[in-house]
Amino acid sequence: MRGIPRWLALLAVGAIVATAGAFTLHRALAPAAFVIEPLTSVLPADGFTTAQFKLRSSSGRKLDDVQVEVDDQHRGVVESVTLRGGAALITVRSGVLPGEAKLSITSPGFEAQVVKLRTFLDLSDTSGDGTPNFLRLHDASDRATFRRWFTLLAEAEYYRRQTSAEVNDCAALLRHSYREALRQHDAAWAKSAALPVTVSSGEIRQYQYPYTPLGAALFRVRDGGFAAEDLTNGAFAQFGDAKTLWQHNSYFVGRDVSRARPGDLLFFRQEGHDLPFHAMIFLGPSQIEAGREPQVVYHTGPIRRSAGEVRRPTLAQLMDFPDPRWRPVPSNPSFLGVYRWNILRGAD
Repeated sequence: MRGIPRWLALLAVGAIVATAGAFTLHRALAPAAFVIEPLTSVLPADGFTTAQFKLRSSSGRKLDDVQVEVDDQHRGVVESVTLRGGAALITVRSGVLPGEAKLSITSPGFEAQVVKLRTFLDLSDTSGDGTPNFLRLHDASDRATFRRWFTLLAEAEYYRRQTSAEVNDCAALLRHSYREALRQHDAAWAKSAALPVTVSSGEIRQYQYPYTPLGAALFRVRDGGFAAEDLTNGAFAQFGDAKTLWQHNSYFVGRDVSRARPGDLLFFRQEGHDLPFHAMIFLGPSQIEAGREPQVVYHTGPIRRSAGEVRRPTLAQLMDFPDPRWRPVPSNPSFLGVYRWNILRGAD
């Protein structure tokens, strides 16, 4: 039997080499898969708790330009994506709405992958004041952002020829400024708000009104600590008068007005009035006009036959107000003190 011709042997070897090369090229060009190391995928929906997970390649291919998108920003937020040592470290933060969020992960040369993040309703109330933790602004930056928006929006009402439709007394000014401070301030909102200045106050990251487990009902109207039934039993409402905001939605700071920070509240009780409780907002320096002198803003409520108006005296003018019952000083029995919103309880 004669041997295999040399040319045929060479052809066979070439075919083997080509096949191996093609296979290697296919592996190099084919999308690789992500390998995701254990993720704590169930978190409390408190808008604060974070989880991390590592992402690496199934084939050793280099990770580059990793993108992670969440389908519902109210249930989960990507805090950061860090490439390190051939792997990606992804940090996600829970939102305040319980449920499921889908994280879509992509990178050039990799098959897209979806990871599910599940959050459960957080019913805790660490301060026992009736305000659930999911409404409290846990991050100092969020608290500072709320203060800037709250005071700016309240002061802006002073400049309007006609106040916003809902602002008809002191409590309404508080509710309006509070609610609008918690919104997402996009272009559509800015157009409708028509503020007198260009705003660069940033955004609150934890949640945006009305996307909370309580919906638009932000103000507590009953005594007691927070419980699951408060989500549906009327313990929270969109409306709250000055007494309700004082009793159930803010906490005592002191009777020395020097302790007030921008966004804090000054409460008064004038006995003998049909509506004895009154509230003012400590602004600190104006965000609209130049100057460093601290100011206060409030709505007078109806005056005789008029609808009343928004006033913005300096703190010094208020301290020397002609009627001593309206002076925020410890010696004034009508002055209840400086109060701070419950959602601002924290390190500051």
